[in-house]
Amino acid sequence: MIHGLLWFPLLLVFVLLTALGWLERRRQNLYVVWAKGSELAKLDSSGAARLKEGIFSWSSFEAGSFQEQDSFEIKKLELVELMALTSGDAPLTQESQGRCRLRLVGNGKEIDVPFADAERARKWMDQLMEKARCDL
Repeated sequence: MIHGLLWFPLLLVFVLLTALGWLERRRQNLYVVWAKGSELAKLDSSGAARLKEGIFSWSSFEAGSFQEQDSFEIKKLELVELMALTSGDAPLTQESQGRCRLRLVGNGKEIDVPFADAERARKWMDQLMEKARCDL
């Protein structure tokens, strides 16, 4: 009886980890379908983003599907800034790592796209500006 009680918490942890793994696999499969045909695409803990047919859009994963948060026409991109995630309008320094956001400015519109990794956001910043220049 005691042995059964000792193994029961491990069984619960196993079931919980299995369920979480299944949810993550489902999220990744939905992302593959959502990002199909995109020129650029990313999925991280902050959400998903893609550049498809000149439109940059980002979504969050809610209730088993991707919910589009905002979109931006890449031809009208004037400025991309790397900003700290929580400290208002403070730009991120080159040495900074971790969570951040990209601010896209153009055509009187400004959107913030969260990223889980500053290094990846820097690469996206460069690629978005290249695409904006090519589409002009």
